[in-house]
Amino acid sequence: QVVNYAPFTLLPSAVPRALFEQAYAVQQDFNLLVDAISQNKEFLEQTLASTIKVDDFTARLFRIYKQVLEEGLAQTVFLGINRSDYMFDCGLDGTAALRQIEINTIAASFGGLTSRTADVHGLVLKVLGRTEEASHLLPNNPAKGLALGIAKAWELYGSQRAVVMFLVEEIQRNIFDQRCVENELWNRNIRVIRKRFRDVFEQGSLDASRRLYMDGQEVAVVYYREGYVPQNYDQQNWEARLLLERSRAVKCPDIATQLAGTKKVQQELSRPGTLEKLLPGRPEAIARMRATFAGLYSLDEGEEGDRIAATAIADPDRFVLKPQREGGGNNLYGEELRQVLEKIKDSPERTSYILMDKIKPQPALNYLLRAHSPLQVSECISELGIFGVYVRQGQELVLNQAAGHLLRTKAIEHADGGVAAGVAVLDTPYLV
Repeated sequence: QVVNYAPFTLLPSAVPRALFEQAYAVQQDFNLLVDAISQNKEFLEQTLASTIKVDDFTARLFRIYKQVLEEGLAQTVFLGINRSDYMFDCGLDGTAALRQIEINTIAASFGGLTSRTADVHGLVLKVLGRTEEASHLLPNNPAKGLALGIAKAWELYGSQRAVVMFLVEEIQRNIFDQRCVENELWNRNIRVIRKRFRDVFEQGSLDASRRLYMDGQEVAVVYYREGYVPQNYDQQNWEARLLLERSRAVKCPDIATQLAGTKKVQQELSRPGTLEKLLPGRPEAIARMRATFAGLYSLDEGEEGDRIAATAIADPDRFVLKPQREGGGNNLYGEELRQVLEKIKDSPERTSYILMDKIKPQPALNYLLRAHSPLQVSECISELGIFGVYVRQGQELVLNQAAGHLLRTKAIEHADGGVAAGVAVLDTPYLV
């Protein structure tokens, strides 16, 4: 029961203003896209067909998705909270380009803690006598933006007595991040309860109109801060998840939106013509999104997949191998990538991965402050996340906005991993 401070950089990191503004400008487009994918049963079925044959976790999520659709959705209000993550790819001529790493559609974290980070960096700059630079740091409060989305969904659900349920892990290391969002809801007089899958299994029930009750309290919104990796589930937890999905409560995300965030879907979106099918009549939005895509490649069985696998084995440093997992620390690089691909290149198992061009950012110097770590200057690279929030009622989009940003920085010797994985630290962009 020891409380630690969240790790952060001593100084804010330089971020190109044009790329920062580009990332904000495209967020509403990505919100629209995720929402469109979640409503497109045919697209999800076709795209995930090969993955669910070899990836048991995605397959189980997909089974619940189909079961709920067959029964008919009780849910009429949909809430999406996502975070689109980017890196700045440095070209041979030294110019930087914005490249999307992924979209997190479930449990996108650090909206709370990053709402505090700019103040920390402002103080550090003032202590260093850099008052002018301190005044240039942008205010940033994703916690407020995320709470706004949850509050809107709660209001549209239409029951003043109903509560918002944060679904949390058995042991929650990142509790203060969640508390920031939770406190914003209490400030709006919206009651919040915190429960685990186990509690849902033991105390959850649906009435005749599929309203969800926990301990006799009606639940308007279920906000998932867990449930995105296989380790989160045993048989009871899968049953609890099905109960939640069958309910009328607004799930953030519902299971279709969680599937929309899989790596396989991301890879499919980069194929020519796919965005046009999903968002007909929106050429400008499509152009903005496509401008951020990195090279993504399918490892499906067949000639194309064989060719891609062979290319990656021959030149592993050009690529990143990604499984269908969230939460950081899962990707494979370099020699490890080559060994894994060698092993699975002739088996259907390779279809549970996608391949992506490796992004090469320009490193910068900073100090990473972590509990129990030596203080030393490190060569670092940063990743920018933009939070997106949208609410749909029936077919009408009632809210669609960018809700703030997150900058995470790590030493260059770490190929993969987020803050929760113990590799990256919280940072503030200093626009240049």
